[in-house]
Amino acid sequence: MATIDKKALKQQEKEAKRAKREATKQRWKQVWQAFQMQRKEDKALLPIMAAAFFGIIAVFVLFGYLVWGGWTMAIPGIAFGLLAAMWVFTKRLQNTVYKRAEGQAGAAGWALQNMRSGVGMVWNTKNSVAVTTHMDAVHRVIGNCGIVLVGEGSEHRVRPLMAQQRKRFARVAPTTPVYELMAGDGEDQIPVKKLQRELMKLPREMKKDETYNLIARIESIDNTLPGGQAGLPKGPIPKGANLSGMNRRARRTQARQKRG
Repeated sequence: MATIDKKALKQQEKEAKRAKREATKQRWKQVWQAFQMQRKEDKALLPIMAAAFFGIIAVFVLFGYLVWGGWTMAIPGIAFGLLAAMWVFTKRLQNTVYKRAEGQAGAAGWALQNMRSGVGMVWNTKNSVAVTTHMDAVHRVIGNCGIVLVGEGSEHRVRPLMAQQRKRFARVAPTTPVYELMAGDGEDQIPVKKLQRELMKLPREMKKDETYNLIARIESIDNTLPGGQAGLPKGPIPKGANLSGMNRRARRTQARQKRG
């Protein structure tokens, strides 16, 4: 029996390693495909990546030559040069993606949905917690900073929706800071590509455990009160898309919110 268990365990480990290799292979395949697409669209990509790669190597080699009188820093220079080139590629790809998304309904929600929790940081995003029939929307982010309401669309239609959300928070988290941001390219608005950066700048008011407790309390009112989720699709809505069905859902949601 013990022999069978050992064989089964080895088989499981083998399958796990195989799955891990396949996942890594798929990730690199996706990176390569993204690189090829970006290279064709962004003619400056390769020159800038090359400049970053060889520039970092030159700095390391020069430092090693001046300090130790040799080429001892060439290998770490190559490693850091590759990291610098990858960073350039990632940033330019990110800028291209955001540029395509800007101006489309749901772009701000898509950007916020990509917020990643890290060491000591928590981000919980819920898109389109309130919408209008014109597809203006309010998105909610809960993090160590407190609660952030991000509006996109017409500001004079979005602000009342934010006020409604604030009333809900007052019931379960009256002392929690609430921030209001408007996404867009207008005056006092934040471009979509800078939304994540602006959220990261907000002060950390709570620890990780406190943030999780806040998320649970806020989600409790989503489950008990109408209009918690408007049903907009995740991510930018392509221009020219048929919005009639979504408009009907938005009108029904807005009516429920007024009754609530």
